Amino acid sequence: MPSRSDVITPALLRDWALPVPTGGKEARGTVLVVGGSRFTPGAVLLAGVAALRAGAGVLQLAAAESTAAALSIQVPEALVVGLPETDQGAVTGRPGDLLDGLVAGADVVAVGPGLKDIDSTGELLRVVLDATPTETALVLDAYALGALSHAPDLLVGSGRPVVLTPNLTEARHLLGRDPGDDLDAEAAELAGRYEAVVSLYGHIAAPDGRCWREESGDAGLGTSGSGDVRAGLLAGLLSRGAEPAQAACWAAFAHAVSGQRLVPRYGRIGFLARELLDEIPHTLATV
Repeated sequence: MPSRSDVITPALLRDWALPVPTGGKEARGTVLVVGGSRFTPGAVLLAGVAALRAGAGVLQLAAAESTAAALSIQVPEALVVGLPETDQGAVTGRPGDLLDGLVAGADVVAVGPGLKDIDSTGELLRVVLDATPTETALVLDAYALGALSHAPDLLVGSGRPVVLTPNLTEARHLLGRDPGDDLDAEAAELAGRYEAVVSLYGHIAAPDGRCWREESGDAGLGTSGSGDVRAGLLAGLLSRGAEPAQAACWAAFAHAVSGQRLVPRYGRIGFLARELLDEIPHTLATV
């Protein structure tokens, strides 16, 4: 039997209003994005800027050392830290005390955008988990999900607030099989198995059995870097105080509707992931 899920509408979101922090930037939280490789620094840039556009107060980026200077220029709003690399340009799994300090001080840590090499990513994920207080929210994306599929008990019993953002390929690794047609059911299975909120192509499930679906997403969102924007958007919403399921629902809606807003200018499949970024604040504000 297909899983029952609630459709994410503006009315549903208005009844589940996002926190609006008052005070300085610290009240809106610190997001740390850990990712990138020598060849994919743009993923960290997209995720980081999306977090700011969603309302994060402080942004920190940790990426391959060879890309740090360029990232700091491209995102002058962020503190940028270079991490050691392998000979192939992947972030090494043993980055040292500097990352530990950033992780310990962040309100939200997003791991995965732009990472390469599953073994190094697995080591890096463990470093992050060891240094992260259990109350710190986590967003796992891209290669971090592949690493999690190799250690499926890593989050079980931890009580951590975690959101997983798999695409269909990553869902196949996490499930250990090809996903079926009922993505509500597949998201629910993953949420129960990994004890995390799951956002799978607009199908969102919480470990307690609640499910939602976003129905306004279009083909244009299937573009390079779009998933990095979604992961950063989620992190930004978490940093301002949203609970994981709430952040996942709002992020799915804002991601989809930001894409819709670009269609009159670029067509259904002509816009770029970076063009979603400027639409996020308006989309959130007009719910």
